[in-house]
Amino acid sequence: MHEVNYTTDEMMTIAASRKLENGQVCFVGIGLPSAAANLARLTHAPDIILIYESGTLQTEPNVLPLSIGDSELSENALTNVSVPEMFRYWLQGGHIGLGFLGAAQIDRFANINSTIIGGYQKPEVRLPGAGGAPEIATHCHEIFIIIRQSKRNFVEKLDFITSFGHGKGNGNRKELGIKTLGPTRVITDLCILEPNTETFELTVTAIHPGVNRKMILDSTGWPIQFAENVELSPAPTESELSALRNLQNKSLESHFHET
Repeated sequence: MHEVNYTTDEMMTIAASRKLENGQVCFVGIGLPSAAANLARLTHAPDIILIYESGTLQTEPNVLPLSIGDSELSENALTNVSVPEMFRYWLQGGHIGLGFLGAAQIDRFANINSTIIGGYQKPEVRLPGAGGAPEIATHCHEIFIIIRQSKRNFVEKLDFITSFGHGKGNGNRKELGIKTLGPTRVITDLCILEPNTETFELTVTAIHPGVNRKMILDSTGWPIQFAENVELSPAPTESELSALRNLQNKSLESHFHET
C-alpha cells in the first residue's frame, strides 16, 4: 500500500469534516469552516444542511465562497431570507444545531478573539471583526472551532473576547443563563481538543499522525492538558484528499476567471 501525502492543513480540514454528521443543520463560517463543511457534504454527509450568515438556507456551492456575500451561495441555495430573519428566527429561535467558526486567537476555555491583536485603542493588527460569530457562539446548540495551533493563536489571555466560549470555565455559561453547550470541539493542524467535563478547560483528545505531545505543548500558550485516553486521528484517505483538492482547485479556477 503506497503512502498518501498530505499537508497539515489538509489533515485539519479532513479531521474537522469527519466530525460533521449527515442531516445536521450547520451555520458555517467563511474560510476553513466552509472548506470542512462542504467537504463533508461531498463525502459522508450529503444531506447536511449548510446555512451562511447572509441568509442562504441549505446552500450547495459548487466552489468555496470568498465571503458570505458571494453569489455562489445564493445561486445554489434552497432559498434566501433576510439577515434579520436569519438571526432573529433561525438562529435565536434555536433552529440551528451546530455553529462552525474560525478564530484568530483562542484561550483555554475556547473563548474566541477575531477583533484585534494588541491593545484595543492602538492595536498591532485589526482583524475582520465579529460578524455574526458572537450570536452563533451563543445560540447554536453547540460550536466547533477550527484554527491553526501556535503560541500566537493559543494564548493564555485573549487581547479581546469577540465570542463567548466557556468564559472562565467551570459552568460559567450556565451561570450567565446561556442554555446552549458552547464549544464542544476545537480542531487544529496538530490535534483535536474537547472541554473537560468538570473544568471546561480544553483537553487534547486526539493527536494527528506525525504529531507528538511536545509539539502540542510547544505550540500552546498555557500548560495544555491531555485526556486519559488520547486517540490517534486516522490519516486522510485518498478519496477524502481527492474530494478536498478537487473542491479547492475548482474554487481557484472559478475565482481566477472571475478576476
